[in-house]
Amino acid sequence: MNPVTKHTQLIKTEAKRLGFLSCGVSKAEFLEQEAPRLEKWLHQNMHGEMQYMENHFDKRLDPTKLVEGSKSVISLLLNYFPSAKQNDPKAPKISKYAYGTDYHFVIKDKLKQLLAYIQEEIGEVHGRAFVDSAPVLDKAWAAKSGLGWIGKNSNLLTQQVGSFYFIAELIVDLDLDYDAPVTDHCGTCTACIDACPTQAIVDPYVVDGSKCISYFTIELKDEIPNSYKDKFDNWMFGCDVCQDVCPWNRFSKPHNEPLFNPKPELLEMTKKDWEEITQEVFSKVFQKSAVKRTKFSGLRRNIEFLKP
Repeated sequence: MNPVTKHTQLIKTEAKRLGFLSCGVSKAEFLEQEAPRLEKWLHQNMHGEMQYMENHFDKRLDPTKLVEGSKSVISLLLNYFPSAKQNDPKAPKISKYAYGTDYHFVIKDKLKQLLAYIQEEIGEVHGRAFVDSAPVLDKAWAAKSGLGWIGKNSNLLTQQVGSFYFIAELIVDLDLDYDAPVTDHCGTCTACIDACPTQAIVDPYVVDGSKCISYFTIELKDEIPNSYKDKFDNWMFGCDVCQDVCPWNRFSKPHNEPLFNPKPELLEMTKKDWEEITQEVFSKVFQKSAVKRTKFSGLRRNIEFLKP
């Protein structure tokens, strides 16, 4: 077996051992197809107030500008589909990805372990770990690495496991075997487009971020526009509608990452509990949680907005 193939297999085996769903590799090069798409999306202001999307345009499209001498982008998926959901059907809803410990911490830790393993087994390899916090187009890289295709809801979809997973990357200066992209299996289905409560999927494969419930409940710092009253389908943090209705998600299986398990009280809180939530309860239930991003004041604003 040649060293490149051997190294690739070593990395994929270790990724599985660390609990990743799957691992794919692509060549670290300029994302030619993504460039005009991203430019047009920004030009049409579909990023709303997410100003950070405008920054580092060249770095978003070229991994060699993030990691000097990089040769490979290793893309990884980590399942977060929960085994239990919130008990009260009338309670304001939280996106499933935010049930447990903030994924940034969990995945960063696994990526550091993977990089350390690579350096230990293969030798001097330089690289950087990325989890949704740097200018890296996660979904584009995962698709290029054969881990799924980008669906009409602009999420990465995989035939065997749906889309309830996080995407992360290691960009390294190591030659590896590259995977080929898979074909699109959305077909004529428009379930996500039809179900989106705020019509944020403006065209197949194009989501207007500034109309998305996740944007309003997490990113937007000002008041939520009144024109969206009664259109939030009771979501107070994030939104899973376009994933919940996707036929491929009938294959989702519960994760086995203890850190992603929610605090029991999060699932037990009733509609009334949420409406009366205090700073103290917020800090306890969402300790080390991604929900902290919206802060107590933001979550209160979202819950108030849901009231009839």
